[in-house]
Amino acid sequence: MKYLIYFIIIAAFIDTFSQLPIMSPFAMTFDPSPAFAGLVVGMYSFSNMIGNILAGFWIDKSGAKKVLVSGLFLTGIILILYTFADSPMHLISVRFFHGLFGGFLVPAAFTAISNRGKSNNQGKKMAVSGAAVGCSAIIGPAFGAVIASNYSINWVFLIIAATMIGCSVLAFMFLPPGKLKDIEEKSSHSEKMPSLIKNPMLTASYLGAFSLMFAQGSLAYLLPLQVEELQFDSMYSGILLSTFGITAILIFLLPVNKIFDKYRHNNTMLAGMLIIGIALILLSSAGSLAFMFVCMVLYGSGFALLFPSINALIAKHTTEKTRGKAFGLFYAFFSLGVVAGSTILGFLGVTFNIGFLISAALLLLTVCCMSIYFKKRSSVLLKSQE
Repeated sequence: MKYLIYFIIIAAFIDTFSQLPIMSPFAMTFDPSPAFAGLVVGMYSFSNMIGNILAGFWIDKSGAKKVLVSGLFLTGIILILYTFADSPMHLISVRFFHGLFGGFLVPAAFTAISNRGKSNNQGKKMAVSGAAVGCSAIIGPAFGAVIASNYSINWVFLIIAATMIGCSVLAFMFLPPGKLKDIEEKSSHSEKMPSLIKNPMLTASYLGAFSLMFAQGSLAYLLPLQVEELQFDSMYSGILLSTFGITAILIFLLPVNKIFDKYRHNNTMLAGMLIIGIALILLSSAGSLAFMFVCMVLYGSGFALLFPSINALIAKHTTEKTRGKAFGLFYAFFSLGVVAGSTILGFLGVTFNIGFLISAALLLLTVCCMSIYFKKRSSVLLKSQE
């Protein structure tokens, strides 16, 4: 069953990644202002954050299967409505519900993966899950850009809608329902979300998620604009975004993925954030396609270190009775990061150079603060053991 869950993860992230190269230009066909484009890109993530939190409670109460099946089906239906959008408010409304229903998917899928198998290989397991995300990062942007360029944006929405509805049928037919009675008994004694935030290691993973997706939101908003400003063909937006996915998936699947269980997850998390920050600084001054591809390879390397590490921290520092809410809150921070990245930069109206530097500064500041905290925490633990 784990392979079906990996397939669902691929489908869920293809839904997100396929829109990265097309959503900003699509929004500008309704209203040419950068602020509106940033709002449309960020609206999905704003409502996705709400969906993530609701999914966390629902998962712990009823199990992952119901959440997955419902989320996949409703997301498929709402994608069809993009083809009927005829005004700015209509587009924003569709984006809101798309994000809301899409927010059910990833927490449920990662909770199901985390609850399977042994707890001492969470890092490698999350690396394989990250490979599924990497597949989506390869397929999604290129698919979105190529289909939109050769046919129309509406065909992107319709094909992804059919994929989502098909996945909902597969999940309904083949995923085991789970021991709902046990889940209900556990959920009545489970922790509240505020207590999860107070866990230092969970908080670190949430900050890592926010920083990563602030950078991702900035990339989704600024990279197509950078490609357009440099007068390259628009399809290169998708190809560049796919490049970081190819890099990440190679790291996830090659024997080097053993590092995720060999080294502390917080250390690999910080290394990933540092590398992404450097990649964004370099991307801000990129003036050629070749150099942009180098930057995206570097970005993909950082993503490959960061994504499994923050997921493994969640799995390691939670139990089955709290994992649904923990992952729901975790992916809410993902969504919050995208909202902040795309919307803030859109309203500021900054150039792509300044936008990438702002994102890099946030990542590097977070790395510094976390490094100081982890160093102090290690010192306290050493003293307590003496």
